[in-house]
Amino acid sequence: MTTAKPGDTVKVHYSGTLADGTSFDSSRDQEPLEFTIGKGTMLPDFEEAILGMREGEQKIITIPCENAFGEHDAAMNLEVPRSTIDVGAELLVGTQLRAQGPEGETASFTIVALDEENVIVDGNHPLAGHDLTYHLELVRIEPSASPAPPPQRLC
Repeated sequence: MTTAKPGDTVKVHYSGTLADGTSFDSSRDQEPLEFTIGKGTMLPDFEEAILGMREGEQKIITIPCENAFGEHDAAMNLEVPRSTIDVGAELLVGTQLRAQGPEGETASFTIVALDEENVIVDGNHPLAGHDLTYHLELVRIEPSASPAPPPQRLC
């Protein structure tokens, strides 16, 4: 039976939980996640876990925060005047905001505190500081179109 290898496109069902059991993401009620192993679109530890799996195989992995979205960095908390935030809606703790930098780059922030004049936003990824546990099921392997190189002969 075929196992997943670099270059293969795979379809994976997953459920992601934090150490306290809180669910942060799942593909179970939708189409499985599809990606090509080795393209760098997934966390490296996630891709590594899929390597060698067979269709229908399941496993549970835990990715430490330093290999996922990093430690939570308090320096990423910023206090900004409420008047500089124009979102067209009421500002609430937990609201996700996007800001555009001078070069056109975008950044995401989460409101963590606010008062009448200021808003404190957290620029860390929402999963920073958390180890991530994934329940994985490899649904399908679509082998790479490029054949494996022929074995080399030593004379």
